Amino acid sequence: MQYPNNIRKTYSKINVSHSNRGMSLENALNLSNKYYLDKDIALIYKKPTPIGIVDVSYKNNKKVIEKAYFKEQSTLDYNGLYRGKYIDFDAKETLNKTAFPLSNIHEHQSIHIRNVIRHKGIVFLIIRMNAITYLLTGKDYINYIDNTKRKSISYKYIEEKAYIIKESYQPPLDYLKVVDEIYFKGE
Repeated sequence: MQYPNNIRKTYSKINVSHSNRGMSLENALNLSNKYYLDKDIALIYKKPTPIGIVDVSYKNNKKVIEKAYFKEQSTLDYNGLYRGKYIDFDAKETLNKTAFPLSNIHEHQSIHIRNVIRHKGIVFLIIRMNAITYLLTGKDYINYIDNTKRKSISYKYIEEKAYIIKESYQPPLDYLKVVDEIYFKGE
């Protein structure tokens, strides 16, 4: 195709990295959490992955990590306080249209979800699937994995049990509105 000034544009298939698959969801959640913080609604933060630095170098007067390792297994992506309660959740995005692969949630994360439930905290998964963002409570997630041998959560189960999180301008994903409906009904 010819463009003005004889500039040729070529288009090729873009390689999609699975490591960045959840970035749009993560960015929306980070903006929502900043909105909640700015409006003094909640204190919710993305937890950094605990890493140990082994080797650094200096390039252009900046430190560059050359070698690092994961110090320990991380639990869920986000945690904080909302309305006097501990809140903890993980954000997952899948391109699969019929099921959410349970391999996206590790055993230590399931144990952590059980612990938060036992201590009466608020815990859930935010799952983006089929261009819709859902909130699946920790209890519904645990109930599912305890009562099935499947290696995925069917989309039907998500449609039946999970709550749709509506997208808006401010905040981009108002998931606390859904949390209010589930955990603070009648207050």
